[in-house]
Amino acid sequence: MITTQLASFIINLHIDEIPLFIRGKAKLCLTDFLGVSLRGSREKSSQAIWDTMESIKLSPGDSSKKITVLGHGRGGLLESCLINGISAHALDLDDGHRIAQLHPGCSVIPAALALAEYHDKSGKEFLEALVAGYEVAIVLGITVNPVHRNMGFHSTSTLGVFGAAAASCKILGLNFEETVNALGLAGTQSAGFLESGHSGSMGKHLHAGHAAHSGVISALLAQKGFTGSSSILEGEEGFLNCMCSDIKERDLVDTFTSLLGQFHIKDVYLKKYPVCRHLHSSIDSARQISKELNLKRIKINQIDNIMVQTYKTAAEHDNYYPETPESLRQSLPLSIAITLHRGDLGVDDVKAISQLSPEVRALSQKITIELDEKLDNLQPHKRPSRVTVTYNKKNNISGNKVINTYSIEKTTFLPQGESENPFTKDEILHKFQFLNPGYDIRKLEIINEMESLPIRYLMGNFN
Repeated sequence: MITTQLASFIINLHIDEIPLFIRGKAKLCLTDFLGVSLRGSREKSSQAIWDTMESIKLSPGDSSKKITVLGHGRGGLLESCLINGISAHALDLDDGHRIAQLHPGCSVIPAALALAEYHDKSGKEFLEALVAGYEVAIVLGITVNPVHRNMGFHSTSTLGVFGAAAASCKILGLNFEETVNALGLAGTQSAGFLESGHSGSMGKHLHAGHAAHSGVISALLAQKGFTGSSSILEGEEGFLNCMCSDIKERDLVDTFTSLLGQFHIKDVYLKKYPVCRHLHSSIDSARQISKELNLKRIKINQIDNIMVQTYKTAAEHDNYYPETPESLRQSLPLSIAITLHRGDLGVDDVKAISQLSPEVRALSQKITIELDEKLDNLQPHKRPSRVTVTYNKKNNISGNKVINTYSIEKTTFLPQGESENPFTKDEILHKFQFLNPGYDIRKLEIINEMESLPIRYLMGNFN
């Protein structure tokens, strides 16, 4: 059975079997998570959940058992993973996996951190749990997507809960039966609709926190003998049949057998822009064009039109009139317009959507988005986008001023940050510092040697 196969993998994974380069990637994902979450804690959604938890005081008790809530202070075990998950996903700047079509870190890491800090676990035990959680979430994502996503489910939440549960089971040292129960309980809490994100709401942020929270509570309940379905994935009324039409159990089992244990965290991407990953290839192309326009001293008002040719999922992000930061993160036209205007796209650009100049808004209306079948056929192994900017320029020919039309075309097949074109450790540290300019990043050096230290030593730098 699929759930029991996952449970066997989780309990049998040991840190000594995890290659050093995989541990290095896990540490990089942790570093990225901490920087993104610390900055994300200042977002409205993170502050709202913190205020809510404080007002209802869900976890009173011994202050020595309070857990780090990034950017807020300390709180109860369950609040911390809920809030840290929301902070991690609030900027849409967290890690992801393009084939699995989900963001694993924002649900797995908050769960693992909360329990590791609460139970005074070592960095070695934490890394073991982190890798287990990523592997479970990503292998599930590779198996059920794009079918699951195309039905309207947000895999970060619906599959992230399994990853969070896996990491939690590992931290708690649950046995086989308990781990099966925890996965069963996690599966029945699997939830999250893409409509929350595509409509421009903060519900998408909640998905990550909910998955982390549900994964932790599933493991805690299982530890106390609370039972969950051992057929939650493949059962007649389980996840596969209800939430992944047209995928057969045999296909799922065969995929698990071939994929599980390959350490798919190695293929996780890290992000530069705080918008949906499907927009990044277009933005990379637009950045290259912006540099060339500047070199040619071409002004924005000289641009006649912009053609974006890309794959189907990216082309569907065609909201020309976003009004909130959340909706801008799903808007290909406005993201391209800002990038061409500024030469980049950052957190402050997204937050300042209400202050965007009429020039940028007008530029977005010159954009045409076109589904390109040849580019679409490269999915999911590529995320290609071709951007063509046509502009006019006055030339002096034989004493006469003539307006000629020119174009610049750039194609990006995979955005920066993918495993084929990764960011360096120094670039991720720079990203951390840029997001959190007041933070002394020398404190992060402890991550290099974290295997031999209690996880609370690291988290002591964040509360």
